[in-house]
Amino acid sequence: MRRGMRVSVAGFWVLTLAAIVAAASGCSAGKEKAPEPPPYVPEVLPIAPRPPGFEPMPEPPDNPTTPEKAALGRQLFFDKRLSVDGSKSCYSCHVNEHGLTDGLPVAVAAGGKKLTRSSLTLWNIGYHKEFYWDGRSASLEKQAGAAWAGPNMGAKDKQTEIVAAINAIPGYRAQFQKVFGSDASADNIPKAIAAYERTIVCGDTAWDKFQQGDAAALSDEAKRGWELFRGKAGCGTCHAGALLTDLQYHNVGVGMDAPEPDGGRKNFTKDDKDTGAFKTPTLRDVTRTAPYFHNGSKATLEETLDFVLGGGYPNKYIDKKNLKKKTLTAAEKSDLMAFLKSLECHGELKEPKLP
Repeated sequence: MRRGMRVSVAGFWVLTLAAIVAAASGCSAGKEKAPEPPPYVPEVLPIAPRPPGFEPMPEPPDNPTTPEKAALGRQLFFDKRLSVDGSKSCYSCHVNEHGLTDGLPVAVAAGGKKLTRSSLTLWNIGYHKEFYWDGRSASLEKQAGAAWAGPNMGAKDKQTEIVAAINAIPGYRAQFQKVFGSDASADNIPKAIAAYERTIVCGDTAWDKFQQGDAAALSDEAKRGWELFRGKAGCGTCHAGALLTDLQYHNVGVGMDAPEPDGGRKNFTKDDKDTGAFKTPTLRDVTRTAPYFHNGSKATLEETLDFVLGGGYPNKYIDKKNLKKKTLTAAEKSDLMAFLKSLECHGELKEPKLP
């Protein structure tokens, strides 16, 4: 009897131990570590061939564009984590709905502060030689860096921390190592963004197709408008070539009636003759980029045409050579508007998945 009891007691402890082990195993199984998410794989951004009639895209020797670099730049372009407070990205001022501008009279900085000039479109920006309305940046890389560090995104005083945060993201760090052979830095972040911006090309408008020999690409009204544009209206003098800009600076009187006019190009060159002069903007996608001029002072394209055709606002520094009063009939203005509508770009910026 005692022996049987001893066996029963021993069996009890064996069963109890087994139950404890099983329970522990069950708890352990319930707390198994979740599987690691798959590594971030960036989307490669193919470099489209240049449109007919366009020159090869210029690029600096130390920053050639590659699909991998452009893809990295696109992620950074859309990433609000680059800004001082996480509120702004490059895309914030260059959205699809407004022809790669922001639709505001003047740009709004991180923190909500209004700046003094409007956002220019990015279509074909890689072909420009100088940047901003006054041309104060000599390269696309410098412009990207200035927009990041300056008021637009406000990163100047926190650039070191922001760069460190970017490097702490495995998906970004791996890409920077692959593309640049180093971690992210205040130097190569703008380089990547500039490489992406060089892929933002518009050369597929109805007018482009007409220029390539497709007579049916333009309506009869737009064809008459094209003839007016390069003839009687004189628009083609400054809005020239495939880019529809001469990339020069002109005073047409915009804002010169203000108590303290914006000095424009003079603020950079310190040359009086550049007073009130601003870079000729491209007319590509112009029907979507309202309001117009550097200060957003004209709400509609019709108002803008009337201002320029009327000879601008008289002032000491106005460009008398290129800006002369033109008298067009209502029908001619309508034809000119039809032509400007033929300059609408069909592409758009596609938001990538961010690491």
